[in-house]
Amino acid sequence: MSRINTNVSSLIARNNLARTNSDLGVRLQRLSTGLRINRGADDPAGLIVSERLRTEIAGIGQSVDNIERASNVIATTEGGLQEINNLLTSIKSLVVESANTGAFSREEIEANQLQIDSAIESITRISNTASFAGLKLLNGSLDYLTSGIVTSQISDVQINGANFGLNTSIPVTVEVLNSAEHGSLFLSGNGTGTFSSAVSFEVQGSTGVQAFSFASGTSLSAVAVAINAVSDATGIQAVLASAADPTSGLILQSAEFGSNAFVSVNKLTGGEFFNAYDAQGGAAIIRDVGVDTLALINGNLALGDGLDIALNSPTLNVELTLTSGAAQTVNSPYTYTITGGGATYQIGGSINTQQQVGFGIQSVAASRLGNSRVGFLNSIVAGEANSLVAGNARAASDIIDAAIDRVSILRGRLGSFERNTLDTSLRSQQVALENLTASESSIRDTDFATETAALTRAQILQQAGTSTLAIANSTAQSVLALLG
Repeated sequence: MSRINTNVSSLIARNNLARTNSDLGVRLQRLSTGLRINRGADDPAGLIVSERLRTEIAGIGQSVDNIERASNVIATTEGGLQEINNLLTSIKSLVVESANTGAFSREEIEANQLQIDSAIESITRISNTASFAGLKLLNGSLDYLTSGIVTSQISDVQINGANFGLNTSIPVTVEVLNSAEHGSLFLSGNGTGTFSSAVSFEVQGSTGVQAFSFASGTSLSAVAVAINAVSDATGIQAVLASAADPTSGLILQSAEFGSNAFVSVNKLTGGEFFNAYDAQGGAAIIRDVGVDTLALINGNLALGDGLDIALNSPTLNVELTLTSGAAQTVNSPYTYTITGGGATYQIGGSINTQQQVGFGIQSVAASRLGNSRVGFLNSIVAGEANSLVAGNARAASDIIDAAIDRVSILRGRLGSFERNTLDTSLRSQQVALENLTASESSIRDTDFATETAALTRAQILQQAGTSTLAIANSTAQSVLALLG
């Protein structure tokens, strides 16, 4: 049959050519944009997945930037602390030099004092000025804020890290379960308060040993004076069992609390009467070791060391020093509140408790370096109680040691935070970023090998379709031969 009103072959050829042109357009768009998915119709499910991956990639990419910036902040902070450490070391040398009074004139000691005053002023200046992009690093603005601390219970508090989560404050409760104790021995007064015969013995503590020799009839008060005169070398102090009764006996005890403190008494010669006991009327022993405080912090068993207790949990990293009275009072909770502050570092792609780390950086101004037991660095400048010109080189040395410990420990904490938290998180996030980007690319990006092959096919089909449509359109003209 030959018809001219309807050319079905032409319609078929035209529809196929339209589809070929559409496919050719898709191939050209993918090749020109480099994306396999340019709109939702290209791959609806793939679009959803790739957009989620893109969101996650953006979060992780920013967390990588955050970690790198945090590392720069830590490096800047430690740089300031290193300078303070150097200044403290030089101060220590000057103090030790000034203690050599037998070979050092008063004028030279005053010159050292001037140098120390200048160094301490520099320490406070570094504390106040160390900053990163306007963020003060060492003036205490990155330390945690507390309220309700009773200094007669808790003498020192250092909050190294706290994670508030969804809370605005963290209540802290400290409860002593087992009291701290000195190492302690009792020497009997024999009812007279004197040694009934000559005796030699040595006293040993955590810092050293010293031998003593006393003649018959030496009073216990005189023995206490002799032992206390070298207590800095032995770590042992002596007191009468009853200050009002010189015959009550003598108590030798370690200057410090805890398991690292002990007192040991060994008889060397003479003194048949001489014995040390664990308590008045107790058993004869020659050595007694102190006991660390055993305490709970917020229901978690804290690590005790003398009067110091520490807790490192996922939400709270804190170090406390109890007063001797508080450390020896059991089942009497002490409370205070962490109300805010600290430095928060966002080290993950999502903002939640697991991906934020809190870190406390305490002030290192001279008035904050040291501790409540030995004193603070600002007390060794001229005119203060522990200055060299006031003749307190020994106290100044103890304060500087405590200050060096504090700065060194802070540097160690910063180094540990950078190495074990920031660096590991950075590497982990970089690996995650690589894999997520690869996954997103495989879904969304154009495979040029596949698309160029498809483009070639579409181009051939387009040429073939155009030729076919021309042939189909010319088929109807064949009926003219029938008319002629």
